[in-house]
Amino acid sequence: MGLNTSVRPGFMTFTPPPIPPSLPPAMAGKRRFASVRTIAALVLREMSTRYGRTPGGYIWGIVEPLAAIIVLSIGFSLVMRTPALGTSFLLFYATGYLPFSLYQTLSATVSRAINFSKPLLKYPAVTWIDAVLARFLLNSLTGILITVILLTGILTVIESRAVLNLPPVVTAMALTMILGLGVGVLNCALSGLFPIWDVAWSVISRPLFLASGIFFLYETMPPLAQSILWYNPLIHIIGLMRTGFYPTYTAAHVNELYVLGVSLTCLVLGLILLGRYHRDILNR
Repeated sequence: MGLNTSVRPGFMTFTPPPIPPSLPPAMAGKRRFASVRTIAALVLREMSTRYGRTPGGYIWGIVEPLAAIIVLSIGFSLVMRTPALGTSFLLFYATGYLPFSLYQTLSATVSRAINFSKPLLKYPAVTWIDAVLARFLLNSLTGILITVILLTGILTVIESRAVLNLPPVVTAMALTMILGLGVGVLNCALSGLFPIWDVAWSVISRPLFLASGIFFLYETMPPLAQSILWYNPLIHIIGLMRTGFYPTYTAAHVNELYVLGVSLTCLVLGLILLGRYHRDILNR
């Protein structure tokens, strides 16, 4: 396609060719397809790296939380006659520990997505969004599968009158995933810009294991403690999770909109920072 040249008496004019669109629809479809393939390849890489190098692979993903739940159940059964809800220590601590474990895994793996895939991010076909989504999708699906297997097994082997109510359970797991993604993306940006943040966050978040309602009910705490613990999104998620297994438990403190607001705020801030500074983070 050449220049459009027209000759008039006394001078010559050149009309530049029209500028083609930056991204035709067909090319956009190819790019979306390439992105899906890239995410799938990163997921397979993550699976082989995390679960393919150890004997047993995914079996350890089930054994580890199961062992933690059993240890908690045995330890507290020695000092308490019954748990705070129901009669089964296994079920009570499983409904608290499994959502917390999923959040912790998601936030930790997503926060290290860029560092984990940094060699691949040098290729134009791989973006930081692909790296984040790959880790989020794999660990979310893995966590959900482990949760379903363990809770199904516990409900099968224990003698409990628990009545499963799926909507609160599904909502709690979805909120856990969104919260883990939001905190993970924000920490990915902050730790990339400020390396000391990774250490600082590990110190700040350490009390969450004790302050998220895994071992106790929110309603049994003193009013001062309740006023502080309410701002912990995990206390809402775990309370909502338990309403799906204990029909008599209402968990009036639960506010799904608050958890969603905190999660989306962290996610938006993290995306803004990564979108602006991801090249600086990659070049460090």
